[in-house]
Amino acid sequence: MDPAMPPQPPDSRSTPPLSPSATAPGALSGAGDFTDEAWVSVLSAVDRTYADLIAHQEQLERQNEELHDMQRFIVSIMESVNEIMAVVDREGRMEEVSASLAGLTRVDKTALVGRAVADLFAPEGAQLLAQALQDLRLSRNVALFEADLITPDGPAPFEIALSARVNDHNRLIGAVLVGRPLGELRQAYSDLARSHQQLQDAQSQLVRNEKLASLGRLLAGVAHELNNPISFVYANAHALEKYLGRFETYFDRVQAGADRAELVHLREELKLERNLRNLREAIQGARDGAERVRDIVADLRRLSAEGSGTQASFDLVETARIAANWVERGSKTGITPQITGVPALLVTGTPGHIQQIVMNLVQNAMDAVRGLEDPQVHLSITREGDTAVLEVRDSGPGVADENRDAIFDPFFTTKPVGQGTGLGLSISHKIAEEHGGSLTLGPGPGGCFRLELPIGGKARP
Repeated sequence: MDPAMPPQPPDSRSTPPLSPSATAPGALSGAGDFTDEAWVSVLSAVDRTYADLIAHQEQLERQNEELHDMQRFIVSIMESVNEIMAVVDREGRMEEVSASLAGLTRVDKTALVGRAVADLFAPEGAQLLAQALQDLRLSRNVALFEADLITPDGPAPFEIALSARVNDHNRLIGAVLVGRPLGELRQAYSDLARSHQQLQDAQSQLVRNEKLASLGRLLAGVAHELNNPISFVYANAHALEKYLGRFETYFDRVQAGADRAELVHLREELKLERNLRNLREAIQGARDGAERVRDIVADLRRLSAEGSGTQASFDLVETARIAANWVERGSKTGITPQITGVPALLVTGTPGHIQQIVMNLVQNAMDAVRGLEDPQVHLSITREGDTAVLEVRDSGPGVADENRDAIFDPFFTTKPVGQGTGLGLSISHKIAEEHGGSLTLGPGPGGCFRLELPIGGKARP
């Protein structure tokens, strides 16, 4: 280096930094105030600055790559969404649009950018959109409305959601418009309504199936109940036929002109006086048997009623009595359910469905006490304010603590396989809720189920 020339900084792009040993001691002694230590400090500062520049450049490259990734991500979203989407500025001009929007309008995306988004909709929708954009300046609430998108195939109804775009200072810089075809929504609602109807039909079918299962268990009892009075009527009819033959024999002799002595002897031989007394008893017995058959058929018709249609006011006490009697007939356990409480209590609902609840509860109670030394099943019907309460209690072991939470779950049963469907209590619980009431598990000892129903009408005196 020429001592007469001023010192020049080295070019860090082409010349590597000099170390303190690169120059001999005293080589810069003629360079004014620049000592070796000063040059070393300058070169170190240049090295650090160059390293910082390199690091900053690498950071900018990474950020630039992230920005490109984000742009590609946004583009992929705009290309793949099924709903229409548009990013607009404060004035409602489109900055980005989805491929679906361009496809529906059949306008190239580049031609849509810069246009007012309201131009894509029918006048009513455009007015709603303009008002929504204006409202976003005062409020950041999402605007929801319906608008018809203008397409070459005609107006297409859409549900539009317009949400605000804000900067770091929470200032409005635009909005994002998302639209879903109303045709798809209406189809979804239609499918939902159809599924709901199918669910209701399935529930009704479960109720009918459970009732049929209960009726099937009662067939033997029904046959026995009908056989007894019919046999009684038949026996009395046979006796009446025998009595008729004896009276015909006597009156034939009367018409033939038999004398008094013969007729007296014939009356004693045919025992007409006793037969006359028995005749009245036979007629009364036949009437009682026929009335018993009539009552059984009437109960069976009420029990097997469909239970659908308009609800009506009915006597809960009478309904419970019929249901309990039928379970008693079919169970063949010899257990007679005891019914206590008010003599009559009117509630509003479907009698057939309430009968089904009582039958399920009484049947479960009888199954719980089967085989016990002193089995008892008790039905209590009371009134608590505007609520009718029916409790079915038995002297069995009750419901185990680990089963109390699951007792009303569908298909849950503690009975052996083949002896229970696990649907009786679940369906009964649902029926009670549909009648505006409830079915709950009461406290012990023994099993206790409590049915509550709103009272409708007044109890008969």
